[in-house]
Amino acid sequence: MRLPTVAIIGRPNVGKSTLFNRLVGKRLALVDDQPGVTRDRREGDGDLLGCPFRIIDTAGFEDEDPASLPGRMRAQTEAAVRKADVALFMIDARAGITPLDEEVARWLRSSGTPIVLLANKAEGRAAEPGIHEAMALGLGDPVPFSAEHGEGIADLFEALRPFIDREDEEFEEDEDESPNAPLKLAVVGRPNAGKSTLINKLLGQDRLITGPEAGITRDSIAIEWLWTDEDGNERPVRLIDTAGMRKRAKVQEKLEKLSVADALRAVDFAEVVVLLLDATKGLEVQDLKIADKVLQEGRALVIALNKWDVAENQSSLFNGVKGALDEGLAQVKGVPLLTVSGATGKGLDTLIKVAFETREAWSRRITTGQLNRWFERAIEANPPPAPGGKRIKPRYVTQAKTRPPSFILFGTRVDLLPQSYERYLVNSMRKEFGFGAVPVRLTMRPSKNPFDKD
Repeated sequence: MRLPTVAIIGRPNVGKSTLFNRLVGKRLALVDDQPGVTRDRREGDGDLLGCPFRIIDTAGFEDEDPASLPGRMRAQTEAAVRKADVALFMIDARAGITPLDEEVARWLRSSGTPIVLLANKAEGRAAEPGIHEAMALGLGDPVPFSAEHGEGIADLFEALRPFIDREDEEFEEDEDESPNAPLKLAVVGRPNAGKSTLINKLLGQDRLITGPEAGITRDSIAIEWLWTDEDGNERPVRLIDTAGMRKRAKVQEKLEKLSVADALRAVDFAEVVVLLLDATKGLEVQDLKIADKVLQEGRALVIALNKWDVAENQSSLFNGVKGALDEGLAQVKGVPLLTVSGATGKGLDTLIKVAFETREAWSRRITTGQLNRWFERAIEANPPPAPGGKRIKPRYVTQAKTRPPSFILFGTRVDLLPQSYERYLVNSMRKEFGFGAVPVRLTMRPSKNPFDKD
């Protein structure tokens, strides 16, 4: 059973994202004094006094040409209201009612969606005139509230309760470790690589704002989606669109720094990360830095060359990028490199299929018996060195955890093993157990027995 959905609506800078963060209990949405920070719809799981619901943060409602960026933002807000069970219309009580507030109210009254009027920034006497003014909007009595300080939670709950309190319904919970759990797939890359366009193509709708302007996406936006595999099975995916990541020296504005930090947090929450490259621009040093960051965080990585439909000299371009990746990502060889087009949809099914396969390898657990049979063969084929004449005696290996696969090697003086031998063991393990190019961790645990001198 799906959760009830609440959309937060209002003109720019009235505190919608602050309320969103409070209801989900995390700082998921970017918040800044500058208006217009939120551009796409952002969704999260909220809770009020034990009632769970789905909350949607929307862009500030502006009266602009539909073809302009603000106009496209408004279209996303309208779509959110149509989808919602109830809309929270937020005004700034201290600023009073503006002509744009009145226009939003007129539109909401005709939308057919139930409306709760929320007078934000209501702490103190300065807000009282604005609260009284809000009664003239024709949307009932406003709920005085402070998103910043959390005042008025009980009143907000009572106003939303008829729409979100569904005690008789049961909601399913995902098991993150289950193979049937949604694939958490983040799409990262430099600005204008086509991340939002690609996700819109997967979804079959203009869910994310796109356009020629670089850096439209600011928040990391998570979207639930069902992918149909080649056998006709529907498999859940949580798609995460992120802000473009430029070189640090070029990231100067406070807001862009917040956006890049938000994209890096999205990598932490993902299982598989797709690094999207612009095929018309090739591979740049910044792309390798992003890839390295993903691998350092222990996430599974897939690299996709986007805009392949308009790329020139495709064969030499592909081989050049592949060679540069093998050289630049020395710690992991053979990261999947795919060619796709977010505009035409070419290669997108293959991309999702490879992402699921990569997650399976990233989540794989090997029994201790299998591990040690492989370990004995690996040691026999290539015995460890004896630096300074001191014998190193690896004894056995065990898997400590998955996601990423992490192993512990026990033995005498194993902490003296050179990095080249550690790489040999890890690469042999990759080949034996089909880990592919996912990160594999190997930790050395030397014996602490003082009598173990051999």
